[in-house]
Amino acid sequence: MIVRARTVVTMDGPLIENGAVAVSESQIVDVGKFDEIKKRNAGEIVDLGEQALLPGLINAHCHLDYTCLRVKIPPQKTFTDWIRAINAEKAKLSPKDYLASINEGFAEVRRFGTTTIANLTAFPDLVQHITSPIRRWWFAELIDVRAPEHASEIVDLAIESVNSGGNWGLAPHALFTASKDLYRRCEQIARRANVLLTTHLAESREEMEMFHDASGPLYEFLKGIGRPMDDCGNETPLEHFLRVRDSSTTLRSARNDNDWLVAHLNELTESDFELLERSKRQFHVVHSPRSHDYFKHSQFPFKRLHSLGFNICLGTDSLASNESLSLFAEMRAFQKEYPSVSAEEILEMVTVNPARALWQQNALGKICRGAHADLLAVPCNAVETVEEIIAFTGDPWVMIAGEVP
Repeated sequence: MIVRARTVVTMDGPLIENGAVAVSESQIVDVGKFDEIKKRNAGEIVDLGEQALLPGLINAHCHLDYTCLRVKIPPQKTFTDWIRAINAEKAKLSPKDYLASINEGFAEVRRFGTTTIANLTAFPDLVQHITSPIRRWWFAELIDVRAPEHASEIVDLAIESVNSGGNWGLAPHALFTASKDLYRRCEQIARRANVLLTTHLAESREEMEMFHDASGPLYEFLKGIGRPMDDCGNETPLEHFLRVRDSSTTLRSARNDNDWLVAHLNELTESDFELLERSKRQFHVVHSPRSHDYFKHSQFPFKRLHSLGFNICLGTDSLASNESLSLFAEMRAFQKEYPSVSAEEILEMVTVNPARALWQQNALGKICRGAHADLLAVPCNAVETVEEIIAFTGDPWVMIAGEVP
């Protein structure tokens, strides 16, 4: 098949006007000017007309479990109040409800042009019952706040389920809900199985209060349910995370920070930035602009993190704190918050950057020979092509693994 479009946005070089992509089975085998591609390749021609053809989008942080909670939880006074509210909603749901929720979420992200997703699931046992219509990484979300003595057992049981779904990883939920032993066990498994890790870190002001000051609503809530609080009162969440990660010399020497996708990272002190600069610590950072706005978190420190060389990606988070699973809407929200950042750089945050975070920089997030044939197309007039892409609000043309659903 040869797919022709007014403009091909490869994310691997300049825009190609009157461009085309040759696809064989599930891979891209050629890309260039339409006339040149026709000469070098045979096959059915699919002419998309006045459209921009670009790589499929990659959602670097999502919880499809909670698709069914859209508009169910209005913004709360505190982050801790939101935790109570989502726990109350979750108590009403059955495994059948979660299964339907995840499937509904997959259908929605595909409709919005997402062809790959990093999805955190608190129910890894459901993975075997789901056939995903897009590429996905299943991250088993792990919490042992009520049973830290069973950290290894919790991790091992989750792995038995989640690794049946292809690409997988582990997600110790957050420092306030996952023990240091759970984090260490995840590191051990990731080292052995060569898989990725993700976590929520420094998301809210209440998390900072908890770890730095041993006070605040989150501190009192977790103390009230029996969490040991002896790790609170001396460090920022980032300092605590790095100390937990560095607590084992063997693990520190065997792995590196680029194996981690860290979601949020809103609450950083000046000493945190100095620590990152001195230590040269690097991990992938995922920002969810609309969920961030829902919670009214402190401003995401994009410019500081970017200046330190962090690979920054965008994700939707869940519909328990967002209106839709559209990465186009996330790009627009980010653009509104950071108008000085170029459209090209914003598009990178949902293509090449998350591809790199998933160790897929040669296969996803760009249009080049040998990459997966995951493509989408949106109307454009070729004046401000990338700006038009970000402004798009409809349902794009989508190809996944060489197939048009």
